[in-house]
Amino acid sequence: MSEPKTPTAIPAGDTYKGWVFKWTNYIKGYQRRWFVLSNGLLSYYRTQAEMGHTCRGTINLATATITVDDACNFVISNGGAQTYHLKASCEVERQRWITALELAKAKAARMQAESDDSGDDFPPSSVPVAHGQGGGSQNSEVQSALRTLGSKVEDLSTCNDLISKHGSALQRSLSELDSLRLTGEAGDKIRQVTERATLFRITSNAMINACRDFLSLAQAHSKRWQKALQAEREQRVRLEETLEQLAKQHNHLERAFRGAAQANASAENKSAVGPVKGEASDEDDDNEFFDAMEEAPEFITVPADPQFHKSEPLVMNQESPSQELVPLKKRRTRIPDKPNYSLNLWSIMKNCIGKELSKIPMPVNFNEPISMLQRLSEDLEYHELLDKAAKCQSSLEQMCYVAAFSVSSYSTTVYRTGKPFNPLLGETYELDRQRESGYRSLCEQVSHHPPAAAHHVISDRGWTLRQEITVASKFRGKYLSIMPLGTIHAVFEKSNNHYTWKKVTTTVHNIIVGKLWIDQSGEIDVVNHTTGDRCHLKFAPYSYFSRDVARKVTGVVMDKDGKAHYVLSGTWDEKMEFSRVMQSSRGGENGTEGKQKTVYQTLKAREVWRRNPLPEGAETMYYFTALALTLNEPEEGIAPTDSRRRPDQRLMEEGRWEEANAEKQRLEEKQRSARREREKEAASAPHDNYQALWFERREDPITGEQVHIYRGGYWEAKDRGSWEGCPNIF
Repeated sequence: MSEPKTPTAIPAGDTYKGWVFKWTNYIKGYQRRWFVLSNGLLSYYRTQAEMGHTCRGTINLATATITVDDACNFVISNGGAQTYHLKASCEVERQRWITALELAKAKAARMQAESDDSGDDFPPSSVPVAHGQGGGSQNSEVQSALRTLGSKVEDLSTCNDLISKHGSALQRSLSELDSLRLTGEAGDKIRQVTERATLFRITSNAMINACRDFLSLAQAHSKRWQKALQAEREQRVRLEETLEQLAKQHNHLERAFRGAAQANASAENKSAVGPVKGEASDEDDDNEFFDAMEEAPEFITVPADPQFHKSEPLVMNQESPSQELVPLKKRRTRIPDKPNYSLNLWSIMKNCIGKELSKIPMPVNFNEPISMLQRLSEDLEYHELLDKAAKCQSSLEQMCYVAAFSVSSYSTTVYRTGKPFNPLLGETYELDRQRESGYRSLCEQVSHHPPAAAHHVISDRGWTLRQEITVASKFRGKYLSIMPLGTIHAVFEKSNNHYTWKKVTTTVHNIIVGKLWIDQSGEIDVVNHTTGDRCHLKFAPYSYFSRDVARKVTGVVMDKDGKAHYVLSGTWDEKMEFSRVMQSSRGGENGTEGKQKTVYQTLKAREVWRRNPLPEGAETMYYFTALALTLNEPEEGIAPTDSRRRPDQRLMEEGRWEEANAEKQRLEEKQRSARREREKEAASAPHDNYQALWFERREDPITGEQVHIYRGGYWEAKDRGSWEGCPNIF
């Protein structure tokens, strides 16, 4: 039996969708596309999976024309700006689309006409203020509008009666003329006028019937509309009053919170027992849920079956916090404001295109008053993520925290367009926050060409972090690319899980003209070498034409067999969330773009990391975070090679930039002289024979790379106050 030619009913909600062939060009011809008709708009996508993020085109049917070419082809155009030449798979399918499009077009045109006629219901001046003020004036304007509408309805009723009356009279007059039995040309004219009058009479009768229906409906519903309008107005007044009350309560809570925070701070200085920052909130994190971010471009997430939502425990050891770690001293919260010195970056860098950044003699005017070693230590701002990871019993969940930690280090770079000081060879930097946060960090500049820094962190809370970073950079004219080379290692003591990952590329834009801005782009693979788990993170580069949120990061946590367990989504400058995957499947059609996208059914997203707000006045302090403001604070007992003792950097922080530039040149020449002396002492050596003090060069047992690994002894030397082996670099 052949398929019926009658079109099928349009699904509920005036929505119709399906595959249609669309003409693209003379080379590719007709290409299969996924079309969606909804709310008077016809949109199309290359695949069904694109519906969440990339629409390829849309036509408003209210102003469009629909024409039929032949059995399967039809054309939709909105007056020349857009024209779709389409072809259905068969004549029946073509007829279904035509019917759906015509109905949607009629409804869209009708809604547009009603919208144009209605105008603004309420002018801006009639919006009521809080506590019901202004409500009377608005009510009078509504009543006036209703009276005007009533008058127009009466006019329409009168016109209806007149058309009926005059139409009947005209018909009678024409009948009388016809009874005269005139012949010749006059008779033909009379017959022609009679035919036209008959057609007019038929049309008038149709309009009269429609007007009569409209009048009866308007009279039946006018009271209901008035009541609904009054109810909406009262509801809006109530909502505005509630909003004002909420704002007052919010301000009150903020004041109360600030007062409580100050009271707690003073109480903590006296007390010896209490929760450690970053641990006491673990249980609260279990109950906090946030809406998921927009769908990632390489996969699609959808809510899982509600039955799964009953069992989603956060499997962490419920250990009680240890004794509170009282800080040794109150850290500073301000540094001197940045002086307003103007200097043309292009005048300095125009002759340096294509060179390594480390080889460009840059004045301190483009620096920020911290060294690259201190900037590297800033990776620990969100060390709480590793503290939480150390307590996870599930390695897959632990991976989510490690992946979020790898993303969090970029959040400090959003506004930080200043260049850190290049460390001198042998320069060190310690960040001892064992009392406050449980960790000790040490960096040392172990190589000058290429510049390389080794970093080692040990935490009392069950983790170790180490990395050696070499920064390769190229100035391209319009932008500056900074490529950190090297591997970061995180090892957790309890589970012996060993993670590695690398950093993505940082790009500084608008070097020639405009305001500098920073972007991060590339991919990170976080690998657990103990279990084989892996997390692939993608940092989407900024694109003016992208529909995605800026600075987007997406990722999937998989076990050694490639099965997905968690989906991560967020931005590197704001927050990251992760969702438990309950089911995954290959989605949609292949289309012309290649491989299918995976569809993940997930539970609700949980926030795993959120950026700390910048301190007040950060815009005048190089956009430093609260941690960065403390990094260059003078401290007793540190090594003589520590970055805090660097004189050019200290002068720059104090705003004495001319002296800082002179001191910077002196230190760099001193470093070059020391290198020449070493080369003389080892004339037969093919390269610089420099040996780092606190790190030794050996093969990494995990990656096989030749890296510098902490040899120990620094913190013991600090405890003894014995720094005999330190070079004189300042």
